[in-house]
Amino acid sequence: MRRLPPLPALIAFEAAGRLGSFLRAAEELHLTPSAISHRIKALEAWLETSLFVRRPRSVTLTDEGRRYLDAVRHAFDRIDTATRELGNLSRATLRISVAPALGAKWLAPQLPRFRAAQPGIDLQLSTATSLEPVSRGEADVGIRYGRPPWPGLTARKLREEALVVVCSPDYRCRGAALATPEDLRHATLLRHPLLDWTRWFIAAGVGDPPAASGPLFDDAMMLLEAAAAGTGAALILGSLALPYLAAGTLVEPFGIRASDMAYYAIASRDNLERPEVRALVRWLQAQAR
Repeated sequence: MRRLPPLPALIAFEAAGRLGSFLRAAEELHLTPSAISHRIKALEAWLETSLFVRRPRSVTLTDEGRRYLDAVRHAFDRIDTATRELGNLSRATLRISVAPALGAKWLAPQLPRFRAAQPGIDLQLSTATSLEPVSRGEADVGIRYGRPPWPGLTARKLREEALVVVCSPDYRCRGAALATPEDLRHATLLRHPLLDWTRWFIAAGVGDPPAASGPLFDDAMMLLEAAAAGTGAALILGSLALPYLAAGTLVEPFGIRASDMAYYAIASRDNLERPEVRALVRWLQAQAR
């Protein structure tokens, strides 16, 4: 006989541990926080082990709780996969967390092709700049720009990226008169914390950039919109600039590109073993190429 704790208590524990909150677990499971607390207390009594450290305004997993959560989540994932395979369920749902600009300017236009290639997979998309949704299990796959490793997660490269300088046609001709890269020293440089103007200036052979002279944006789409409005010259990833360049709302005045980091599909090792996740990652890699 297997020694298995009550399933409702395990479900409450997994949600609370993944979300880091009894309240958020209650909201997800459509229960009261009191019900979540009672179920977890019952599980701790059954296990004769404390799973959470309870503080006045927060809860955190104990070392035993973290180890148990990893095992429970892995078991739930395997049950889900086996159920789909055995039951021949025709549709799967994948939750994707993507950076806002990448989602709007690159991923969204690709979705009709994905639906045609994988009609049995439904997608739920959300935006975030950090990988917390993936780490907490709220998303199955994250799509991010950066450089691995990401602790506790596995990354699959989608494509290398290049940094380009763009501005509005009016700003190029009448605003800053951008004829050569040196002219950028007198321009308003729009900035993003992940994109390094120094790397582009070195690629252009004109040394270091001037001191910060323009606004800093934490969202690449807002940066692109500011550049299209004539605010200044923006350093941006080439793939994100493509729709604006095609529409003529932005121009690339110098044709100089600097190599930089890459886009990755990021997920837990367990999620990457799921057939639908593997299919999604392979499709993303093909589209990125």
